[in-house]
Parts: sequence; structure tokens; C-alpha cells
Amino acid sequence: MARIIARTYGEQSFKESDKDRELGDEMADVLFVLICLANQTGVNLSDALAKNLAKKTMRDQDRHAGNDKLK
Repeated sequence: MARIIARTYGEQSFKESDKDRELGDEMADVLFVLICLANQTGVNLSDALAKNLAKKTMRDQDRHAGNDKLK
């Protein structure tokens, strides 16, 4: 996934071996591994995500309030 991001949005040029790779497919690979790790370690990803989003919401609630570009 990092390679595709670097080649698409960074300064690296595409190599012939990367031309058929899709970012969505690479992200799905990462998600699959994350789900497997959560299952093996007993982490409830739904609970962890809800807790993490609540933390970010509280922390960042006023973060961009004064940014005119986001209004």
C-alpha cells in the first residue's frame, strides 16, 4: 500500500510491476491482516474504533473551528 501511495501521490515513478496494483485491493489486504490480528489477540475492533473516535472527537472538537477554508 505504501508503494502505491508513494508512486501515486509522491515523487516516485511507477514501476512496471506496480501498474496492475489497485489501492483499494492493497487497503483490503491491510484490513484483512488487522482483523486477523484483532481476532488472535482478543481485541474488539468495533469497541476500539468507537473509543478512539470518541477520543479524537473530544480532542479535536475546536481544532479547525477558525479555519475559513472549512466553512
